[in-house]
Formats: sequence, C-alpha cells, structure tokens
Amino acid sequence: MRVGITGHRGISAATEEAVRGEMQALLRQYEPAELCGVSCLADGPDAWFAEIVLSLGGRIEAVVPAERYRSGLPDDHRATYDGLLGRAVKVHRTGARESCPEAHMAGSEILVGLVDRLLAVWDGKAARGFGGTADVVVHARRTGVPVDVIWPAGATRD
Repeated sequence: MRVGITGHRGISAATEEAVRGEMQALLRQYEPAELCGVSCLADGPDAWFAEIVLSLGGRIEAVVPAERYRSGLPDDHRATYDGLLGRAVKVHRTGARESCPEAHMAGSEILVGLVDRLLAVWDGKAARGFGGTADVVVHARRTGVPVDVIWPAGATRD
C-alpha cells in the first residue's frame, strides 16, 4: 500500500502528540512489507509520517519540490530532513529550481499521483496560500485518491 502525506506545519506540541498517535493507528493497518510512505519530508506532519512508516518496518520515498527546497526549511529541521532523505528508497523531483508555492504544489501533485491513499493533517479550512494542504486535498479528491483526514479534537496550529 502506497500512502502519502500532506499537512499543516506550525502545529502545537499537544496536537503533535495526538496527530502522531492517529497516524500510527492508521498506518498499523498495513502490512509492513507492503507499506510505502511518500512524503516531501518537510518539518511537521511530513517528517512525523516518514518516521512512523520507518518505525513500523515500511519504506519511504521522497518528493523534492525544488533544488532549493532544503534551504527553505527551518534550520533545526535540516538534519532530520537529510536523515530521512538518505533513507528514502527512491527520490522524485519536480525539476523546479526555486522553492516556491508553485514548486510545492507540483511536488504535491507528483506525490498524489504516486499513492493509493493520502493522509491529510488538515483543519478543514481553505489554504492560506497556493499549494497549501487544502489544495492538495482537493487535487487528491479530484483525481480519485481517497483521503483520510487527521485533525484531533482540540487541535491547534499557528
């Protein structure tokens, strides 16, 4: 089973714990040898998802939205990003140079095209900018990819 991730960044620590728990419960239903998680490996849900997939014995594939994607990530996340990218069995690239909303959406479209299901850590609201979580959910649904929304009761984001 190929499962992808999209989700809000800037989630509170309390919400992170609940989201990780729900992710793990959803991913445990798949046979580890058959589980492939596809992620852009950004800070927050993207990285948590990849870590959980690996901890369950699955494998990960990475989507890199742009050549300069890493430099746009928070400094304190880069080591995690590098480690997860190094564990990816396959890396998909958009071909974009600059890390911008268009490149991020292109990466998300590639991701959605690679998966059987999408997990969305999503508050159900419209995207704050082009290529946000809501846009990825709309794209997945439009292309027939089932979406499992994770947004625990009382969840918050910045």
